[in-house]
Amino acid sequence: MSVTSFSRLGSANSYDNTLANLTTRQNNLANLQESLSSGKKITSPSDDPTGAAQAERALNRLARIATDQRALEVQRNAISTAESTLGDITSAMQNVRDLVVSAGNGSFSAAERKTVSDQITALRQQILTLANTQDSNGQPLFAALGSALQPFTGPASSVPDYTFNGLPGTAAAGTYAIPSTLDGESAFMLQPARDAAYNVKTSNSALTTDSVVKNNAVGAGTITGAPYAVVIDAFNATLGTVDYHVNDMTTPPGTTIASPTAVPWSKELGFAVTGMPGLALNVKGTPTLGDTVTVDPNVSVFSTIDHAVNDINGATNSNAANQAVSQALHNIDISMARISAVRGQAGDLLSRADTITATNDKRNVEQEADRSRAEDVDMIKAVSDFQKQQTGYQAALQSYAQVQKLSLFNYIG
Repeated sequence: MSVTSFSRLGSANSYDNTLANLTTRQNNLANLQESLSSGKKITSPSDDPTGAAQAERALNRLARIATDQRALEVQRNAISTAESTLGDITSAMQNVRDLVVSAGNGSFSAAERKTVSDQITALRQQILTLANTQDSNGQPLFAALGSALQPFTGPASSVPDYTFNGLPGTAAAGTYAIPSTLDGESAFMLQPARDAAYNVKTSNSALTTDSVVKNNAVGAGTITGAPYAVVIDAFNATLGTVDYHVNDMTTPPGTTIASPTAVPWSKELGFAVTGMPGLALNVKGTPTLGDTVTVDPNVSVFSTIDHAVNDINGATNSNAANQAVSQALHNIDISMARISAVRGQAGDLLSRADTITATNDKRNVEQEADRSRAEDVDMIKAVSDFQKQQTGYQAALQSYAQVQKLSLFNYIG
């Protein structure tokens, strides 16, 4: 017995398969069109979980770089303002120096020297105000490692006459950051051991002195920063010798720390004072028994200016005025060197900020490239795929239209 097999073709199944194929092609075409419109190959994490995670990490890093750069700009602006302020202070100090030089004019009267000293006082107040300048956030530009809103106060009637109300030092620069303040203590406060800026006065107007300098001789001792009084004990013009003793005036009435005797003296060169630890001073003129030379350390740039004002204003003759001018110029130059040194540090920080900005730009490019590789579509490939998908979709539609015509009734007809 033979069994005849019959095959039955149903059009309904073909219709369903064709519709499903059309739907799939239409979805693929829509996805490609969306990728072309957005430029992204990942529109949801489910499209590519690994790529989405890589893109998210890159975006987080880009956000951190942007935050670092914003913080750096704030710091850069503060340091730039501080550097500009130091430039203004330097200009004011130069004006002070010019006025001090003019006060040495031998034809000036006491009233004219008083006018000059008043002008210097006004400049000192301007310099003190600039030293207390704040940034746009209300923080002092020269706060060092932290200070009160007004880092510098003075003048006070007590010693020290000016004080720095903060913690000296400069914050360490980070990998992607710089300090937002400068060390005001280093710029405006003077240290005896480092700067050797002293103010010298004589009880006898016939005596003049050179500026105090560091004594680099072996065994000269270490500068302690104490105020001293050099008292003449004896003078012999015939033998050309001077006896004196040096008192440390830290604790009044003072403790004798040195009593040199028979020190060589000449009318032209005077005599050398070597009894102050780490310091050297030359006294000119003819001393008398009991004459006193006081040596006081300047604690700040502001103190230096105030001492110049007092000495010029108090000069009773041109000899005393010249003495005041010579000493003031020496100490002003020391003060300006301190300001210039810190201004140079500001320049270094601004240069570092530029370097960090360039580094951040490179980091930004790298992370943007990582993000792009993870989620951005390849436009050339996407356009090609879209065209192929569109061609296939159109072909499928045409095929479906032809399949719809396949019917037994149409065949019978």
